[in-house]
Amino acid sequence: MNEKKKTLVLGASENPSRYSFLALNRLQSHNHPVVAIGKKKGMVGVVAIETEKKPWEEVDTVTLYLNPRHQEEYYNYIIELKPKRIIFNPGAENDELASMAAKKGIQPVEACTLVMLATNQY
Repeated sequence: MNEKKKTLVLGASENPSRYSFLALNRLQSHNHPVVAIGKKKGMVGVVAIETEKKPWEEVDTVTLYLNPRHQEEYYNYIIELKPKRIIFNPGAENDELASMAAKKGIQPVEACTLVMLATNQY
């Protein structure tokens, strides 16, 4: 499980009380390459939070910290990144996006990124 997986944190925040902030830090401490999109530009560790949909290459995992109604504008963007999996963190579960992803060969995972990292299941 030591393979490094480029991860997009969608719903990223500089707010230390947010789970996306914790995930950004934990992913970095596990040496996974990380990119991030949030409502506001900022920095968490060495990762810049972007506000636009960037055409990142070789994204292995998209981890979602957006509720389903805020995910809709990202559906096509996420699918076009062709990640291997999408992690739907608690509160981000979305059957519609999970179904779209599965049809494109992208694995939908309902789990918590923080728990997956802590238990070496990432």
